[in-house]
Amino acid sequence: MASLEEIRNARLQKLKLLQEAGVSAYPISARPDYTIAEAIDNFTKLSGKKTITLAGRVMALRPQGGLIFFNLDDGTAKFQGLLKQEEIDATAFDLFSKTVDIGDFVEAIGTLFLTKRQEKTIQVKSWRMLSKSLLPLPEKWHGLQDVEERFRKRYLDTIMSGDVKKRFLTRSQIISEIRKILDKEGFVEVETPMLQSLAGGASAEPFTTRHNALDIDLFLRIAPELYLKELLVGGFPKVYEIGRNFRNEGIDVTHNPEFTMLEYYQSFSDASRQRVFVEKLVKGVVKKITGGSEFSYNGTPINLGTKFAVISYFDLLQRYAHITHPEKETLESIRTHAQRVGVKFDMKDTLEKIIDNIYKKAVRPKIVQPTFVIDYPVNFLPLAKRSEKNPNVVDAFQLLIGGLEVVKAFSELNDPIDQRERFAAQEKTGDREAQVTNEEYLEAMEHGMPPAGGVGIGIDRLVMLLTDSKNIREVILFPTLRPKN
Repeated sequence: MASLEEIRNARLQKLKLLQEAGVSAYPISARPDYTIAEAIDNFTKLSGKKTITLAGRVMALRPQGGLIFFNLDDGTAKFQGLLKQEEIDATAFDLFSKTVDIGDFVEAIGTLFLTKRQEKTIQVKSWRMLSKSLLPLPEKWHGLQDVEERFRKRYLDTIMSGDVKKRFLTRSQIISEIRKILDKEGFVEVETPMLQSLAGGASAEPFTTRHNALDIDLFLRIAPELYLKELLVGGFPKVYEIGRNFRNEGIDVTHNPEFTMLEYYQSFSDASRQRVFVEKLVKGVVKKITGGSEFSYNGTPINLGTKFAVISYFDLLQRYAHITHPEKETLESIRTHAQRVGVKFDMKDTLEKIIDNIYKKAVRPKIVQPTFVIDYPVNFLPLAKRSEKNPNVVDAFQLLIGGLEVVKAFSELNDPIDQRERFAAQEKTGDREAQVTNEEYLEAMEHGMPPAGGVGIGIDRLVMLLTDSKNIREVILFPTLRPKN
């Protein structure tokens, strides 16, 4: 079997043949009359008539004496091509046979017909090289076996695997459908800074960078939340943003340092009303993708056909982690609980952080069917309003599906004095992920912020669910990887 270097050298020789024949291997443009999908759809009308031009990547070559069959793929569909030595210029046939490899992009000009086996085919009268490939594609039947290599060379992954390509087309459909639903409801899409002087809007450790001209440190945003809520102050009653967030945290099957979030905020609303809308939105997206209200994730049927369940955070802790009264736990007792369920912790970790990690390990994976989790402790969500029924919890919810946290939402805190106190309390914990006091945001709040409901939806996790993907890196085109060298 030839080495990669030998294959490349052989293809360089073919490139040289093209150049010696006065043929550009990389012309400026292609001129296809139709996509391959269009040619298939209009085959009857187009066959037997004038010549047409198709273009695509050669995915198979089958020389048979004076015939050369090949498969052409332009990304919309695949189509068979045929060169007959007796019906094409001898030089063109010879050059095709000597220079074209699987992986090359070519333009085929000819007429459409059906073979004896009823295969739709273009009989090539002339052709052009559009891009000569110097490296081979992975072997068809084995593809890319190394998982990390698949992520690193996603372009090969999508060429060789129709399922992988379909997954990312589904991702695009999901985002498009979300936009349609929000736009129809009167939300305005906006863009807020990704470079921020203070990292806020969520509890996470940020990435830092430096702006040389301004001579200041900046942070890649961990969330757009505070800017979006400043727009509520500014008279935009319904706003949303779909974009990248960045968190300097570990990588696992549900976390990537760079990820996509939808955040939207609605004035004169609250968490309970947003629960209704979130359920409508999620069901709408699922129907668009699946055609119904059911799908399978990790071997388990997920049913969205009924009203989503609602349960309190404390009830779940009691049921699955056997923590009866979280508010009465001490650091020492909660560490014992953590050890019991196999949760690692740092001696600097706060009580709330350990409890939440217990919840994530022992509780969340067990919630498979769509469930709203409500009544989170105040310290967990410093930007949320306290519940009017119980001031020790916030008016908030998470939506869990398939053991994944897909949505987090709450009634937005609009009391600037309470907000300042919550920021200060967070800073006192000494936690590197704690939110810091943001004076610009507090000043905006003091101008008057309407009551509002805010929602964050993890796009990547929603895509995981609807494509039955077990790892977040399977639904991100280019996930974060350690450099190969």
